[in-house]
Amino acid sequence: MQSEDIGNAVLETWTVEEVAAAWEADEIVLIDVRTVQEYGLEHIEGALLSPMSFFRAEKLPGQSDKRIVFHCAGGVRSEKVAKACLEAGMDRVAHLGGGFAAWKKAKQPYLGINMGTGAPQRINAG
Repeated sequence: MQSEDIGNAVLETWTVEEVAAAWEADEIVLIDVRTVQEYGLEHIEGALLSPMSFFRAEKLPGQSDKRIVFHCAGGVRSEKVAKACLEAGMDRVAHLGGGFAAWKKAKQPYLGINMGTGAPQRINAG
């Protein structure tokens, strides 16, 4: 994990391995900030969708139990959203370094679309 001081808060950038382990242990809420179209084609199963263009940090629920980890395609949008959350006073947020591209490169499981049938299919599901 990398960290960067942002004012009085710390922005955490998690690796794929850290996110995957926390996700598997049900310790985090994973929020995808890509577009509806990107999410519709492929996404991490169970991740919530909150596109950056509609995102409002102050509308997120409290963080009493789980840390929120954001991800996007490459890590740029999720970093911006995480910083917005820190500026809004939240302190238990992080983002996935390298985004969904890094997740796929690490061969982590996700849902994609079978182009032959149009049905969802699990990719890299061990």
